[in-house]
Amino acid sequence: MNFDTFLKSISKIEHIPLPGHASQVKMSPSFRIQLIEQQKEIIKDARKAGVMALFYPDLAQRTRLILILRKTYSGVHSAQVGFPGGKLEKEDPSLEYAALRETFEEVGVPIESMTVLKAMTWVYIPPSNFMVYPFLGITLQTPQFLKQDDEVEDLIEVTLDDFLDDDNVGSQMLMTSLEKEVEVPVFKLNGHTVWGATAMMLSEIKDLLKKVV
Repeated sequence: MNFDTFLKSISKIEHIPLPGHASQVKMSPSFRIQLIEQQKEIIKDARKAGVMALFYPDLAQRTRLILILRKTYSGVHSAQVGFPGGKLEKEDPSLEYAALRETFEEVGVPIESMTVLKAMTWVYIPPSNFMVYPFLGITLQTPQFLKQDDEVEDLIEVTLDDFLDDDNVGSQMLMTSLEKEVEVPVFKLNGHTVWGATAMMLSEIKDLLKKVV
């Protein structure tokens, strides 16, 4: 979709109710409820993070969404696809600012060039005990991405058309934090498998956008 067309369409979302958890649960792994029940006490002290679903025009003026492939490391989110973003720091005035700051740090998009259009529904991540708050935003210029090499393995520039295509949603057997293979709902985007909390957040964004574009 042409970015100008996208901008005209997305201007309508301000007053549209969020699809919420009902949308997210469509991409929720089956074992998620069990994990949340096991952690119902520590959820009260969950750390907070802000992430950014940033849409932008590429050089051909097609609308794209930036995702990142995280580095391989010893943590629970090693080598997974996610949004740019990160934990709320003491100096951050808000979760929205944390999402903007971390997006700049991880992919190099200047904070002042991004506009947040809507706060989406939070998602709890059991393996890391994080409450994640996603924000839907845009930047009007084609970004000159600069990835944070110590945290980001690769940048994944997904076209809006591919993101909204239902044929790119399915299921796959994957090794999970339970250390066993489980069939989970996935997005297939640019040759990458996206699942878990990121897929849940993408599901809500997709359902919201389909109401206007």
